[in-house]
Amino acid sequence: MSTYLLVHGAWHSGQAWERLVPLLTAAGHRVLTPSLTGHGDKAHLLGPEVGLDTHVDDVVGLITDEGLTEVVLVGHSYGGLVISSVADRVPDRIAQLVYLDAMVPEDGETAADILPVTQVLIDLAAQSDTPWRIPPLPELPPPGGLFGVTDPTDIAWLRTTLSDQSALTLRQPVRLGNPAAHAIPRTHIHCVGSEPEGFERRPVPATQPNGTPAQVWELESGHDCMITVPGELAELLLKLG
Repeated sequence: MSTYLLVHGAWHSGQAWERLVPLLTAAGHRVLTPSLTGHGDKAHLLGPEVGLDTHVDDVVGLITDEGLTEVVLVGHSYGGLVISSVADRVPDRIAQLVYLDAMVPEDGETAADILPVTQVLIDLAAQSDTPWRIPPLPELPPPGGLFGVTDPTDIAWLRTTLSDQSALTLRQPVRLGNPAAHAIPRTHIHCVGSEPEGFERRPVPATQPNGTPAQVWELESGHDCMITVPGELAELLLKLG
């Protein structure tokens, strides 16, 4: 049995994984899907002081409080920043890092450094009455959809789970300095086939930090693949368990 800890992306919550969880648990694994501070059941805690460090503390606290070890730590989108920082803090508890269509930071980088369009959202918020508060992205024309979700029923459900994001989460830099984290194997899962026009993904280096060849898998899906193709995603994740 493996323990999968699934970390959602910006604006989302732990609910995003609802379709994936039963597929992993049916295979005998333990699955945790926390909502980060300011999202889901913690939406009432959203405030200007909530930053990337807050979310890292959320996940590290869960790991230590539950006594988790050999964790398969999955980060979706912005969650890539979170899992990188968590691995730096508690590398001895992490068996695998999975970057699911995710940001993969270097030390000192912010979300805006990795995905420059993020700075546009920060700047727009700065001109509003609540400059620290960034609303979810709007739905795009097909095939973009709402975070890559195009089915009208799914879009309606997804809207009910989204909440605003604190700007500090996107402005706060990642701090990575623990060489022990380099030994953790990494897998990158890229959602392909319906990327927004002009989207450029940062290339994955050919060699992982632990010296082994990079492991990069592709999944035909929009960005929120856990909603659109949970079965296919589960098949990939179960290869790691």
